Amino acid sequence: MDKILEAVVMSSYPNNVKQGLVRRVIEAAKQPMDSEQCWSMLELSTKLYLTGDTKYKREIGKEVLEVYGHYHPEEFEEFFNVRFLLSLLQEGYGPLGKRSHYVLDYIQLGLQFVLESPSANSIFSLLRIEVLRKVCERPSPKQCAKISKLLTQHPQCIPTGKHQVLFCQQLIRCIGQFQCVSEGEEAIMEFLEQVNKVSGLLQRIWRTQTSAILPSLKELFTIISSTEEQEAPSNALASVVQFVPLELMDGVIRNLTNDDSITDVQMMTAMGRMIDWVSWPLGKNIDKWIIALLKGLAAVKKFSILIEVTLSKIEKVFSKLLYPIVREGALSVLQYMLLSFQHSHEAFHLLLPHIPRLVASLKKEDSNSATSSLEQLAELIHCMFFRFSGFPDLYEPVLEAVKALPIPNEDRIKHLLGQNAWTSQKNELACFYPRLVSKSETGKIGLINLGNTCYMNSIIQSLFMASDFRHSVLNLTEGNSQPLMTKLQWLFAFLEHSQRPAISPESFLAASWPPWFTPGAQQDCSEYLKYLLDRLHEEEKTGKRIYQKLKESSLMSQAVEHHYLNKTLIEKMFGGKMMTKIRCLKCLNVSSREEAFTDLSLAFPPPDRHTRGRTSVLPVEEIGPRLIEPPENPSQLTGSPWIQRKAPKAGDPAAPPVLVETLGFQEPGEAADPLRGDAVGVDTAKDPLSAFGEQACAPKDSRSVPDLINYFLSPERLTAENKYHCEKCASLQDAEKVAELTEGPHYLILTLLRFSFDPRTMKRKKILDNVSIPVVLKLPVLVTPEETEEVCRCGKDRAAPGSGFMSVVYDLCSVVVHSGISSESGHYYCYSRECTDTVPHGQPRDATPKPASDKQLDFEIQWYLFNDTRVSFSSFESVSNVTSFFPKDTAYVLFYRQRPGRQGCLLHEALAEAGRLHSEPSLHKDLMEAISKDNILYLQEQEKEARNRAAYISTLPKSPLWWRDFDRDKDDDNSSGGCSPAAGGGGSGSFHGLVF
Repeated sequence: MDKILEAVVMSSYPNNVKQGLVRRVIEAAKQPMDSEQCWSMLELSTKLYLTGDTKYKREIGKEVLEVYGHYHPEEFEEFFNVRFLLSLLQEGYGPLGKRSHYVLDYIQLGLQFVLESPSANSIFSLLRIEVLRKVCERPSPKQCAKISKLLTQHPQCIPTGKHQVLFCQQLIRCIGQFQCVSEGEEAIMEFLEQVNKVSGLLQRIWRTQTSAILPSLKELFTIISSTEEQEAPSNALASVVQFVPLELMDGVIRNLTNDDSITDVQMMTAMGRMIDWVSWPLGKNIDKWIIALLKGLAAVKKFSILIEVTLSKIEKVFSKLLYPIVREGALSVLQYMLLSFQHSHEAFHLLLPHIPRLVASLKKEDSNSATSSLEQLAELIHCMFFRFSGFPDLYEPVLEAVKALPIPNEDRIKHLLGQNAWTSQKNELACFYPRLVSKSETGKIGLINLGNTCYMNSIIQSLFMASDFRHSVLNLTEGNSQPLMTKLQWLFAFLEHSQRPAISPESFLAASWPPWFTPGAQQDCSEYLKYLLDRLHEEEKTGKRIYQKLKESSLMSQAVEHHYLNKTLIEKMFGGKMMTKIRCLKCLNVSSREEAFTDLSLAFPPPDRHTRGRTSVLPVEEIGPRLIEPPENPSQLTGSPWIQRKAPKAGDPAAPPVLVETLGFQEPGEAADPLRGDAVGVDTAKDPLSAFGEQACAPKDSRSVPDLINYFLSPERLTAENKYHCEKCASLQDAEKVAELTEGPHYLILTLLRFSFDPRTMKRKKILDNVSIPVVLKLPVLVTPEETEEVCRCGKDRAAPGSGFMSVVYDLCSVVVHSGISSESGHYYCYSRECTDTVPHGQPRDATPKPASDKQLDFEIQWYLFNDTRVSFSSFESVSNVTSFFPKDTAYVLFYRQRPGRQGCLLHEALAEAGRLHSEPSLHKDLMEAISKDNILYLQEQEKEARNRAAYISTLPKSPLWWRDFDRDKDDDNSSGGCSPAAGGGGSGSFHGLVF
């Protein structure tokens, strides 16, 4: 019968004819027959099944085997013996070089007919040994899947005892070497199915034998942490982790992170490869294991590993959000990586160029998955904006992309940042400041944030960019008996000459720290600035008192004596004077008191307060670059600041130009009395608390800095509980108080009083009103009779003979911005530029000044953005628009520099002279040596770090370029749309990108 069957199968008859003949042979086989005939038929059917060159022949062989196994069990058992199976497994079947690939399928087919036979146990015992040997030989994914299918159907063949643990470990090693040989979607689907069969076998074993789980996981970690492998292990290992019971997670992670035998390089390698698993489709709980290990590393303070892995992998994780099939897990991992990386903006900033494209892609996809992911991504982005504010130039495109998405409230943001931080002890991450390879392209140097010290960094950079002050500090002689000023000199010198991209102000912080400040907590930069200037001023005054004692003993030279008789440096640079006058409204007696100031604190007028219109003094004005000529002679000036200017006549001699200003609405010729009762604002009490009234919504008319100064200088009614005690009346009387500037500082510091205490909520709040900042400002200063002639001689400022006001022109040079809604939190950064005199130093002092160029008066002078260690180019447009884009980022402290004029004639001349003599301030020997040594040390550190980093990078697993996920639509035009994120990974290109 075997000859007949073989002849039929090998014949050239059509398949339907063959099928009929074969059916008759199979029916005959169901009848009793002798052992020899059975043996011959079993040999033939085995040959057909194992070596048949067509699927048809293998199907006939299978059908005959099943018939003989069912109807001739004894003969089948005798044929399907241990020796025969051993030969099949060890030697294979078929001609050399063309061994059959169906041996395992054949054994699985035959096993079902010998399960109850006496030889079954021997066969099972043989298979338990042979499958272990097979797995140790690292079979292909297809053969491994066949072994798994065999053992899943016949669990009696699974190795037992120690061999079972070894089998699991070797099976994991097999998975680690799996590779998909084709990029076709069909091949990938087949590969995924094979991997799932193998990992499913592990799940079956672990379910019945939990003692095999931990040794298996240990082997898995050994594979992914190996730094010796030429190729990275397969991402198919992700399929193993998904079947590990989650209740074992804490113990497994604790053992791993506390194992001293695991080096940092091994742990970093393993962590990086685990993060690559987010691209494995259909895997469950993979994200949970990745996040758990990240948290475990944070618990044992392995911050360097976390930083390296995050920075090297976060872009790849982000790119996987394009694919719906892995989006949920990738987003979970991305959220933890970003929310935990709170010591530096580096990780978030790596994603900034790609966020708009991803958002656009998710919007286009328009699925439930995309919508949910967009909302979570927007929440994540706003958390990062909150944590790392001060980068308006970088954030504007991202803000534009997510502007239509929901914005989380501050409590939600703080909750997310609080629960995901690596550590609650911020000082533990102090040494992990952002890595800067080289100096900023601006040539400027940043300052390291030492733990919420951005308030100090912003003030220091603003003071450093005040060039006149900087040069004066750098020119101080050695041994000046001013310890704090000396430390500031050293800090300025390093900011000027260091090769480092950023330096640490730790020494200066310790010396200038206000004793009531809480270490590590955010502070008010204005409060720090006041304290710092006061300390520097008092320190120099103390030196003067020492000088007086030395002078009495005649130990001082005349030159030194002259030096000490001058004002302190702080008084020269930041000191101004203000006259406060109070007029009794009953007897009209006026009392006055002059006091010095280093900054003006400007309150916000109540929402219903209008500051524009008639005022009692020369109004503060924002001016532009237009020029006109001044009056022909001083006699045309009157006591009124609102004077009528003559139009220039043809042929008039050249006169010094002055800047145009808009002059109030007072009628020409009306006398200006600063204390007139009908002046604007007299009936409105200037109560500081009222200025901090409900400011949640911006007033109808936007505020400006001139508005706030005019409000500051406007008369205030003292009445009711605030009545004034008049000495002449000897009783409390209604009165009027007005402030007048009598001396404008060289550097005018304006603090916008944005923070107030709300007695209703018992909390400090911030006024978020946008305040327009003029780049050039005119400030009214009271002129005494003695100064009138000098004012008119200078010809630059408007003044009145007798007693009147003049305008002093100031140029904006720094803006400190506070980002946040409370003084106890948020972040400070600053915009700054170098302001110099518009009149060249080489111009004769008595000559007619030439008109300043538009560039000098307009906004073209280069601005810089200082944000701790980061320094970048910026513009006045960015300064002006920052609050429009980021409502919580508001100007807080402003620095203006006075242009040369009446008040600053002598000072400007002295500074100009100093500028000519010391265009590059000469530093004393010790300071120069310290900078040189530190620059050499920095170069050595760079070389060492480069070597260490090269070693780190070499251990990171190689993986495809992450950006190909974004550019796939350009590179793969034949994918039939499958590469589109909206296609759900259906195309060949995109799906292959996931598996690998």
